[in-house]
Amino acid sequence: MRIPLPPVPLPEKIVAVAQEYDAGRKTPVDPRDAATVVLMRPSAQGPEVYYMRRHVTMDFAGGMCVYPGGGVDPRDFDATVGWAGPSPAEWAARLHCDEETARALVCAAVRETFEESGVLLAGTSADAVVADTTGDDWEADRVALESRELAMTDFLNRRGLVLRTDLLGVWDAWLTPVFEPKRYRTWFFVALLPEGQRTRDVSTESSSVAWIPARVAAAQADAGELALMPPTYLTSLEIGTYDGPAAVLEVAAGRSVEMFTPRVEPLADGWTLSMPDRLRPLVAERRA
Repeated sequence: MRIPLPPVPLPEKIVAVAQEYDAGRKTPVDPRDAATVVLMRPSAQGPEVYYMRRHVTMDFAGGMCVYPGGGVDPRDFDATVGWAGPSPAEWAARLHCDEETARALVCAAVRETFEESGVLLAGTSADAVVADTTGDDWEADRVALESRELAMTDFLNRRGLVLRTDLLGVWDAWLTPVFEPKRYRTWFFVALLPEGQRTRDVSTESSSVAWIPARVAAAQADAGELALMPPTYLTSLEIGTYDGPAAVLEVAAGRSVEMFTPRVEPLADGWTLSMPDRLRPLVAERRA
């Protein structure tokens, strides 16, 4: 499946629909909050990233390669969840949202990563992280979380664990264009694969998984060998410019994000969707 990559020429009918929304003649669908995590490990070609290929039958992003993640669950808002690292208030400042939403987003990021890769960013204290989650008991809990039979707070409390929020960094935030029928307000996090833990192909939403250097994934998308949605492609492109996960996390530690919504803008004698200004030089270099 070849997906057009930025800058993508837009059909006139899409431009016309977008203009209807801009003029206030159509009302956008309310977006759902979501979190996704760029899970990394070192490689000779820079940060290697965990990608999941979604089933082609999926209603949203079918056939696309994505990072682990998903929508915020009502139970992610539980203020009693075990917590170690930057506070919800600190995360709110970095994510440009209210404190309650920030807590839920961080919880969703950790929960979805565990549900979709088997990797758990949690530990018994602020100085410890779970070393192995491959046992049958861990798998039973992962399945219960995925099916919503078990809440994240109950899962952590029963095992004497706290969220290691310091293991996450914030990278970006994207809001689906106004003219899309299904919209997400998605915050992108970054994290290093904890020592001793292993990813597992466990997600019911994916047909396959793979570790691919971010810069290689971007190149494969350019060649039509890997299907990436524009935000995933641009994130892979940017992360692929760094030598390793440590450099990415160092940048993320000082980064705060504001939600970016792609809008229709001129392209040659046609139209395209906008992208964050910091990414324009990277794309221009590849299209030269």
